[in-house]
Amino acid sequence: MTDLPLYPLIINGERTEPAAGHYADVINPATGDCIGRAAMGDATDVDRAVAAARGAFEQRQWREMAPAERSKVLYACAHTVMQNAQELIELEIGCSGATLNRAVNLDIPAVADLWMNLAEAVKTYPFVTNQSPRPLPEQWHSQVWKEPVGVCGLITAWNFPLLLFSWKVGPALAAGNTMVLKPSELTPTSSIRLAELLQAVLPPGVLNVVNGDGAAVGDAMTLHPDIDKISFTGSTRVGRIVQTNCASTMKRCTLELGGKGPGVVLPDADLDMVAQGALWAVYMNAGQACESGTRLLVHDSIYEPLLQKLAERSGQVVVGNPADPATGVGPMATETHFKRVMGYIESGIADGARVICGGGPASVPGCEGGFFIQPTVLADVTNEMRVAREEIFGPVLAVIRYSDIDEAIRIANDSDYGLSAGIWTGDLVKAQQVARELRAGSVWVNDWHMMRTDAPFGGYKQSGYGRELGAWSIDSYVETKAVQMSFERNPLRKNGQRIVHTRMGQ
Repeated sequence: MTDLPLYPLIINGERTEPAAGHYADVINPATGDCIGRAAMGDATDVDRAVAAARGAFEQRQWREMAPAERSKVLYACAHTVMQNAQELIELEIGCSGATLNRAVNLDIPAVADLWMNLAEAVKTYPFVTNQSPRPLPEQWHSQVWKEPVGVCGLITAWNFPLLLFSWKVGPALAAGNTMVLKPSELTPTSSIRLAELLQAVLPPGVLNVVNGDGAAVGDAMTLHPDIDKISFTGSTRVGRIVQTNCASTMKRCTLELGGKGPGVVLPDADLDMVAQGALWAVYMNAGQACESGTRLLVHDSIYEPLLQKLAERSGQVVVGNPADPATGVGPMATETHFKRVMGYIESGIADGARVICGGGPASVPGCEGGFFIQPTVLADVTNEMRVAREEIFGPVLAVIRYSDIDEAIRIANDSDYGLSAGIWTGDLVKAQQVARELRAGSVWVNDWHMMRTDAPFGGYKQSGYGRELGAWSIDSYVETKAVQMSFERNPLRKNGQRIVHTRMGQ
C-alpha cells in the first residue's frame, strides 16, 4: 500500500494535503485491485479552495483578460492534454474502466478539440454588444456586457472523468471564471492529474480540485455562500438535491442528468445499419452514458428479423480487459453498480421480458476480479416496465414493439427523461418530421452519440437544463449587464425626467 501513488487536493496551484488527512482507495474496475489512493476532502478543504478561487477572481488580470489572450490560454490547455495523452489515457482506463479504443479515439481528441473550439469561439463571443441608438426619449448609448459569474463549483460524474472535466472547466475558463472542481470520488485520478498539469498554464487559484464524497464535499460546495454557480453532471436523484441546495443561496445552477434515450426504427430502415448502430448506442462505455440509446422502438413488420440481427451482432462484441485494443465493452465502474445493473436485468425478466442475448455476468480471463456484464438485449418490453422507465446505466437494450408512428412517438416521449433520441429510416424528410415530435435535447438520425464539440448538448424534462459544448456552454458561465450612457448634457432637455420635474424650464 505504501508504494501506491497518492493523489492529493489541488488548491491555489499546489498539491495540498486534505485537512483531515483522509485518503481512499481507487479501485480498477477491470481487476478489483487498488491502483492508488486519493485525498478525501471535507468542508474545511472546500473553504480553502473557495478562498483561493475568490482571490484569483479578484485579480483583474484574469477576469478582465482580453479574449485574444484567453484564447491562447485555452490553446495551451489543449496542447497540455495532447502532450500528456499517454499518461492521462492510462489513468482513465485504470480508474474508470474506459476502453483503450475509446480513450484514444474519442476522449482525448474530444477534450483537445473542445478546448480548441472554445479558443476560437472566445475571440468572437459577444462579451460586449452595442445596441442601435434610439432617439426617444433621448439619445442614449447602450451596451450589453457579458461578464464572468465568479467562483464556479463544478461537479462531475464517474463515467467519463476527462470528458466531463473538459466540458465544465473549458467554458468556465473561456468566460473568465475561477473554479473548484469536485471529481467523482470513484474515478478521480485522471482529473486530479490533469488539473495538476494545467497549473503550468493557469494562474494560481483559477482551477482548484477538492476530491471527496457528495455528503462531505458536494453539499459543502452547493451550499457555500461564496460559490456563485454550480454545474453538475450526474443522476437525476442527486440533481434534485443539488438544485435544492443551490436555491438556499440563489446560486446559478445548470444540470446535466439522466436519460432513457428512445430509438425509433421505421419500417424502411436498413436493419444491418440499425443492428450495428443501436448496439453502439447502448454498449459504448458498457452503457454507462447518460445519452445512451436504451429503448429501441421497432415496427411490427420488422420486429423479429431485427431481433435476430441484434442477437447476431451482439454476439460479435468483445467483452474484455479495457487495456486490450480488441475490447469493445469493458466493466461496470464499481461492484455496487454491477449488482445494480444485474438487478435491473432480473427485474426485466421477472416482468416478462424475453432475453435475446446476454443476461448474466461475463467472465474475462485475467480479470477475474472485474465487474463485467454480458451485453444484453431484452425483447417484448413494454414501456411500463422498470427496464423501460428507469436509467439502467449498463449494456442493456430494451426492445419495444409499436404499430404506427403516432404510437412510437407517444411511447418515445412517455418518459421522465429527455436527453437523447434517435430515428432509423431511409426517408430523411420523414426523419425531420419525426424529430420535431421527439422531446429531447439531441435527436440523431441513423446513428448515435453524434456529439460535436461545437454543438449544444443538454436535456429536456428531468434530464436537466442548460447546455454544454460549443459557444452555448459559455452562456452558462456569464452574467448579463446592461450599461446605458446619456449623451444629453443639458438638464432642461432631459425629457424623461419631466415625469417628476413637471416645472422644468420655468
